[in-house]
Amino acid sequence: MDVTEDPNSLRPWAKSLDHNRPDVAATELWAGPELSVIAPTFNEVDNVAELIRRLKQTLNGIFWEIIFVDDDSPDGTAEKVRALARTDRRIRCVQRISRRGLSSACIEGMLASAAPYLAVIDADLQHDETLLPDMLELLRTGDADIVIGSRYMQGGSIGDWGSSRAAMSRLATWLSRTLVPVEVTDPMSGFFMLRRDILETTVHKLSTIGFKILLDFFASSSSVLQFRELPYQFRNRKAGESKLDSVATWEYGMLLLDKLIGNIVPVRFVSFSIVGGLGVLVHFFCLAILFKALKTSFVEAQVIGTGVAMTFNFAINNLLTYRDLRLRGWRWLRGLVSFSLACSIGAVANVGIASYLYDTNGGWIFAGLGGVLMGAVWNYVTTMRYTWRKHL
Repeated sequence: MDVTEDPNSLRPWAKSLDHNRPDVAATELWAGPELSVIAPTFNEVDNVAELIRRLKQTLNGIFWEIIFVDDDSPDGTAEKVRALARTDRRIRCVQRISRRGLSSACIEGMLASAAPYLAVIDADLQHDETLLPDMLELLRTGDADIVIGSRYMQGGSIGDWGSSRAAMSRLATWLSRTLVPVEVTDPMSGFFMLRRDILETTVHKLSTIGFKILLDFFASSSSVLQFRELPYQFRNRKAGESKLDSVATWEYGMLLLDKLIGNIVPVRFVSFSIVGGLGVLVHFFCLAILFKALKTSFVEAQVIGTGVAMTFNFAINNLLTYRDLRLRGWRWLRGLVSFSLACSIGAVANVGIASYLYDTNGGWIFAGLGGVLMGAVWNYVTTMRYTWRKHL
């Protein structure tokens, strides 16, 4: 179909323009969207069509688009979005391969847009999309840099959350107070809208860790963000499963650390070191069981303990430290081999540096710490470069 035949059939919001006026320029007629709605997805195939239907109702009269950023969902979410996009040019799909993360997905979606206003909304239908026009109006009038949908201000609600989830949310909100203004009632909100210039001035400082992108914006901005909040009732999920788990809690902790000390020590190195410390405990546990309880020779117990600890460290780092670059299948096995080789060399470096420092300085504690630090840095740098390098 020739798009010049009937613009309204392809772009419903173009109806607000007078096509009979000769002074209406083509650039005005086919102007890009004013608002881009970013919806990160993973296994949301049963929700995307309903979200689009609701947006069409609530954003009538607004030049808008929706960008689904899908982390290669195995349930066919990306294919569903593309099928819908073939019938409506306001629908777009960004499919990411071999990487995952809600915050980074939001950022990629924003960067794929040219709209002056950007909204973030979950695809699971738990956020109240009817707030979007009011959010947009507040930004248009210059009353705020960012407008937040709040579950905790008067008129808002967390719905029927259980007591444990509500308690975790309150704790996370309390921890966030070191990074956001105390006046923000819902700094953990995943439903908000901001001006494009706010993205452009903060994007190079964003951590992209975890799932709390709003917190990242506040913590990364070089100026104090002017904000407004609008209350909404948090809904129950219509289809699919919640993505919140213990890993999300870990990622939130890493985000807080990154914003607090990330300019001094890379937060991945902190995570890598914590996992390494757990690996030491695993190693000594295996050594004690094999050598003391099962009466295995010390050398054999040491070898087995080392192998178990290396495998443990690799698996946990793959799950937590490098969750966004997680290896699967044959890549997991190849990664384990490269990780073990790198850490074996790191162990030799550890012993060598420690021995040298002990011989020249004489302090065994200083020498031991020096060796451990050298081994840790070597393991981190080499495994980041060779084990978890980005795969396209």
